[in-house]
Amino acid sequence: MAIKPINLTKIKASIPNLYEAVIVAAKRARKLNDDNKLEFNSLLSTMTSGHEDEFEDRENPEQMKLSLEFEKREKAHINAIKELVDGKIEYRYKTDKDK
Repeated sequence: MAIKPINLTKIKASIPNLYEAVIVAAKRARKLNDDNKLEFNSLLSTMTSGHEDEFEDRENPEQMKLSLEFEKREKAHINAIKELVDGKIEYRYKTDKDK
């Protein structure tokens, strides 16, 4: 897989402080990753329902296909950085009222 560098000036254009940008992107990446896991587990549970047997270790081609499909998706941190650069992420600072 090729590594594609990201121009930091694009990130600094959306958020002036680069460290804050990293935190915002990391939180968004965690959310995207959690959503992907939830989707994967729900799809996997529909495949395995009713197929409980003593041979759980053998391969299921449908499960392998689903796993490969999710593996080929773009990674959550890349999506989060793209969303940050495109201005699709809204963020705000915590205030005393939020605590």
